[in-house]
Amino acid sequence: MVKVVQPKSFLLKGGKKAVLLLHSFTSNTVDVKKLGRYLNQENYTCFAPLYEGHGLSSEQLILTNPSDWWKSVEGGYQFLKNEGYQTIAVIGVSLGGIFALNVGQKLNVNGIVTMSVPYKRDVDMLKSRVLKYALTYKQLEGKGKEQISHELDHLKASSFNSLLQFKEYIDLTMEGLSRIEKPICILYGELDEVLYKESADYIYQNVSLESKSVKGYSNSRHLMTLGEDQEEIQADILSFLNNLQW
Repeated sequence: MVKVVQPKSFLLKGGKKAVLLLHSFTSNTVDVKKLGRYLNQENYTCFAPLYEGHGLSSEQLILTNPSDWWKSVEGGYQFLKNEGYQTIAVIGVSLGGIFALNVGQKLNVNGIVTMSVPYKRDVDMLKSRVLKYALTYKQLEGKGKEQISHELDHLKASSFNSLLQFKEYIDLTMEGLSRIEKPICILYGELDEVLYKESADYIYQNVSLESKSVKGYSNSRHLMTLGEDQEEIQADILSFLNNLQW
């Protein structure tokens, strides 16, 4: 049996301008590591918290819920505050983008960047995502096909109440879009599911402030930060951050 290396939160210290980087569902801070390094080279301080339950097995992940994950996000924001950073922007991909929207509604930030954000999701699709992650994780552990099949069957019979809470969390976040009062940059991959372009347009239309933009990337799928357009995306995000009122 191979022990999977536990991912960690990371801090890249730079100047006085700080960025909170938020990763996707069933994933970890690797999602935003390249973006963090790029922004850090441009003198931004970057912190990416690992959400509770993430980076672990699916069996452990589903024992946590959006409230637990949100506490990790709030903890990351407070960590930057405690480190003395008064000006903070937030950037998130997928679930991280949902959290970025929530940060924009509830906490004081200078600007918001979202990537690949779903404005709706059904529980079956979320369950499928967890099971796909479970398969990959168990293969990384070096487990045999028979054992993996048995464990997946057991997982399928587990309670997925946390995913119902996740769906409700997305719905509540979208209902609060009009409360966002800081500049927002909304990005999506044109090779991703059509849902994500629809979502980007929905967010753009329902955020009431004038300082907003939306853009699609022709060579990008869901995990935009690691795809073919990543250099263009990094440059666009840097431009957005540089034009904020810090």
